[in-house]
Amino acid sequence: MQSIYFKKIKLPDKPGVYFFLGPPKRSEGGKRKKQILYIGKATSLCDRTKSYFSKDPEGKGNSYEAGLIKTRGPLIVKMVEEASKIDWQETESVLEALILEAGLIKKYQPYYNTALKDDKSFNYVCITREKLPKVILVRAKNLDQSIFSACYGPFTNGGQLKEAMKIIRRIFPFLDDKNSNYIEFYRQINLVPDLDDRKLYLQNVRNIKLFFSGRKPQIFRNLKRQMKEYVKMREFEKAGEVKRQMFALQHINDVALLKQESGTFSNFSSLRPSHEYMGGTLRKLKIEKSSAFRIEAYDIAHMGGKNMVGVMTVVEDGEAVKSEYKKFRIRTQNNTNDTGALTEVLERKMRHQEWGYPRLIVVDGGVAQINAAKAVMLRMNLKIEVVSVVKDERHKPKAILGDEEIVRKYKRDILLANSEAHRFAIAYHKKMRNQNFLK
Repeated sequence: MQSIYFKKIKLPDKPGVYFFLGPPKRSEGGKRKKQILYIGKATSLCDRTKSYFSKDPEGKGNSYEAGLIKTRGPLIVKMVEEASKIDWQETESVLEALILEAGLIKKYQPYYNTALKDDKSFNYVCITREKLPKVILVRAKNLDQSIFSACYGPFTNGGQLKEAMKIIRRIFPFLDDKNSNYIEFYRQINLVPDLDDRKLYLQNVRNIKLFFSGRKPQIFRNLKRQMKEYVKMREFEKAGEVKRQMFALQHINDVALLKQESGTFSNFSSLRPSHEYMGGTLRKLKIEKSSAFRIEAYDIAHMGGKNMVGVMTVVEDGEAVKSEYKKFRIRTQNNTNDTGALTEVLERKMRHQEWGYPRLIVVDGGVAQINAAKAVMLRMNLKIEVVSVVKDERHKPKAILGDEEIVRKYKRDILLANSEAHRFAIAYHKKMRNQNFLK
């Protein structure tokens, strides 16, 4: 395909899926059939497809082929050369583009999609056959569709799929294969519904199936009907939950996916670690290039060991990201063991790979706290830097323990994260104390 062809077509600046098409082939019946060479997804169809015809960004070549070889490799260059046309399909969100792409790849199995990656490493979203079905991610090499009621995929980017599942879970809470021991905790943060109401939970699962099948209009019809039924039965709390789901579905918040888009071969780069365990050694976090440096700060609050709580706050590039703050009721400590409470909070949080991992952890306290945090990272085979903010008698920061270069470079952000954690922890502790006082 010549770049002059691309200049003649006008793709929209909207999310969707694009197709590189080869010359039509004749089928056995003599009909001409389109040949799909490659399927991709994009936040902006216009910008994404334009990137295939950009010149070498380092100026070492004057053709788009030079740029493609540098950013995507010779196989993609060959695909673009064979293509004779670009087609596309718009979607209402990046999330829906991701799901549509997976369905189309499964249907058409374009040569260049499968040639670029071993299909055994593809991911699928599967729903188990249980009384309360789980929604889990399964590698293609481990896929046995006979044990699942439905499977959707393949998804070629595991990190991006996990981000997508976080978005879907906020709309339709579900169980996965990691949270069976922490149902109450997940319910408190609205990632699992009230499991005493099996009907409501199964409604969520059915709507997830419809969403992955591209039947969004059917979901809205189902939700409207459900809301009317709950109102009629005067179950207004459930009706309100359905109304929330309808609003969330109409205004899908896929900022996490938007933030991760890059101009390289993968449409999105994810702030995610490598999850491979190498013979009991530490997993080095393979954090890909991203504009955001994520810091997570942790703090514990209590009064004489009573109403003990923990919190996590997040700062990215000097800005507090309050939507990602987390609260934890301490379960394992009933005294003034702050380091024990901190250990519990860190272990509970780090089990949730779908929440992502930070580049830096900030704890409040001295040597005991920083050592406790490092011990958790070691046990969980995570290599994340830890610093600790030491306070004076007036609870004002007087020193920061940890890597000197990191402290120097991110001092302002560390102090902001720590201050937010202290404020958030005190507020949560007071709320818990007041609630328990009234009991």
